[in-house]
Amino acid sequence: MNATLQAVRKWAAQTARLCCGVPDYDVYVKHLREHHPAREVPSYGEFFRERQEARYKGGGGRCC
Repeated sequence: MNATLQAVRKWAAQTARLCCGVPDYDVYVKHLREHHPAREVPSYGEFFRERQEARYKGGGGRCC
């Protein structure tokens, strides 16, 4: 696969995740390493679960 197609594919996947409320894990890891080097980097599974909980179990949601 050429570099341009790979870049477009990565952009499309990142955009789809953001539309669903899931930030990009690679960007998150980069941020942690640059700004919070003492913090442990969570696995992708831990990251995903934390984001889901933050989005859907934040209290005061739109549920009946």
